[in-house]
Amino acid sequence: MINYIVRRLIISVFLLLGVGIVSWTVIQLPPGDFATTYETFLMNQGGMTQEQVQEAANRLRAQLGLDQPQIVQYLNWMKGIVTQGKFGYSFAYRRDVGELIGERLIYTLILALAAHSISTFVGIFIGIYIAQRKYSLSDNAASVFAFVLASVPRFWIALVIAYIMVFVLNQHHITSFFSPQYALEPWSLAKVGDFIQHVWPVVFIAGLGGVARNMRVMRGNLLDVLGAQYVTTARSKGLEEDKVIRRHAVPNALHPIIAYQGTVLPYMFQGEMEAAIVLGIPTLGPLFYESLVSQDIYISGGLLFIYAALIVLGNLVADVSLALFDPRIRYE
Repeated sequence: MINYIVRRLIISVFLLLGVGIVSWTVIQLPPGDFATTYETFLMNQGGMTQEQVQEAANRLRAQLGLDQPQIVQYLNWMKGIVTQGKFGYSFAYRRDVGELIGERLIYTLILALAAHSISTFVGIFIGIYIAQRKYSLSDNAASVFAFVLASVPRFWIALVIAYIMVFVLNQHHITSFFSPQYALEPWSLAKVGDFIQHVWPVVFIAGLGGVARNMRVMRGNLLDVLGAQYVTTARSKGLEEDKVIRRHAVPNALHPIIAYQGTVLPYMFQGEMEAAIVLGIPTLGPLFYESLVSQDIYISGGLLFIYAALIVLGNLVADVSLALFDPRIRYE
């Protein structure tokens, strides 16, 4: 088991190195840079000639080091990450990228993990329930429900919820984590309740797609397992149906769900991003979107690297969990 974990750790290190290269390549694909965005801003402001605007953009490009070759910029970026743990300097915010990400990371993780927990447990339990009632009214209704959840755009759901919160529930200050009276107060039960009141739409929207997927995967796999010979053998021995499902069928049907955990957190970040942008919640999602629009390469590159690293880490945890769950895997 230890050898298996060590092998997976070594592979993860090389994957992270490759992730850094891919992240930098992706953020450099769009034409132009932050100075180009600044140049467009000056042109829209007016009052300057084309030559003056170009000169100002070139000065900014030299000041920020954007005139250096791409390989030099990449090596400097990776050097800062490896040696200092820094992701660079934000051109737009004039602040360290690590500080900007750190301010929003904890809240983003809370929302993403909450959405993930709800989608996993709710999806699994619904999948187990409907698998035992194949082609019944509840099974067909759940299938339609899953299709709708997977098809409706999250941003549209966020718009509907925002309308209900503002015009029906008369809730103000929906574009923040807290109401003004709790913003600077220490944590208390009242502040936690106010936090939940502001962020539940993001958790709800981000978890919808996960509920649908986990429900369908659990239903399909459990139906396959219920037809296996060892399940028939367990029934022939006189075991109660509940024990057959709980002790024999469900553990083996959970394998795809466990493997999926390796990629689920970035998927939750994606769902959180759409809802947070619409609702104006200051998480990593809107920050990532703004950095892409303004071509603030160190923010977008840092977030891409973090998201990809989460996938690598998640797959590592999923592999180890499967090895603990199924002894056959650790010897492969």
